[in-house]
Amino acid sequence: MEPFFNSKNIVDILFRWKFHLAVIIVLAIILSVILSGPMVITPLYKSYAVVYPSNVAPYSDENETEQMIEILNSGDIRDSVIRKFDLAAHWKIDSSYKYFTSTLYWIFTKRVKISKTPYEAVNVEVLDPDPRMACDMVNAILEYYNMKVRQMHKEKFYEVVINYETIVNDKKMKIDSLKQRAEELGTKYGLMEYQAQTREVMRALLGTGSQSGRYNEAVKYKKNIEEKGSEMLLIQEMMAAETEEFAVFKLDYDRALLDYNRNYTHMNVLTKPFVSDKKASPIRWLIVVVSVLAVLSLAMIVIGLIERSRFVKQFSQQHA
Repeated sequence: MEPFFNSKNIVDILFRWKFHLAVIIVLAIILSVILSGPMVITPLYKSYAVVYPSNVAPYSDENETEQMIEILNSGDIRDSVIRKFDLAAHWKIDSSYKYFTSTLYWIFTKRVKISKTPYEAVNVEVLDPDPRMACDMVNAILEYYNMKVRQMHKEKFYEVVINYETIVNDKKMKIDSLKQRAEELGTKYGLMEYQAQTREVMRALLGTGSQSGRYNEAVKYKKNIEEKGSEMLLIQEMMAAETEEFAVFKLDYDRALLDYNRNYTHMNVLTKPFVSDKKASPIRWLIVVVSVLAVLSLAMIVIGLIERSRFVKQFSQQHA
């Protein structure tokens, strides 16, 4: 029995079915052109931006780029973009539909792509039937990213500011309390500088007679120093220590307040989004080629089965 599937038989089969195959190819081309047209498949326009993260510190083990992708994919940014552009109405999703929210989020994930480039940048890509809308959505995503990171930083730095503010206020109250007590000792007992006054009192006691006015005054100050001098010395040392600590914490507080009030941008834009003048999908020529090849392959299988059936039938009749 001569092999059925050899090159000669295949050529003969294709020649016999050439008109059928030609009709099939023409019909496949016509149908694929129609079905890939704007009446059936909505054309989408692409806008994109390429950005690098900046002025951010990574959390856990992820790097800045991975952190940026996580934030860009956050629900807050997604919902903010959906609300700003009223995407449910723009994409004509019926709000009474049972799976309205799931459908809206699914379309959003299909049309908004956040990915990492080979060089650790982030590509933000949006597909939409309106090229202007696609560009505006990319800009909005970047804007909401900045706002999101700024909010996260403010929340973190606000805690630091509150902590340092509490410490600074506590140190200030202690210094004011010590200062007030030192003023009382100075007013009531004439004590101001313990060591200097002690030297002056001893000089007065040793250098004057017991009947002089200066001697009597020195005796009075000596008594005050004996009674309150140690307290005054302790207050002066505590004030020096508290003032030094206050200066350190006040500097940290000012830095934390500066971080809290700063309004930095948190990305460097390498490629700005633009309004596309050429649709990104569907790629009609690719749809036509794939459709023709698929239909042609199916037709060849069907023809092969038909020819095989005929061949077997003829062979059976010849050897009956």
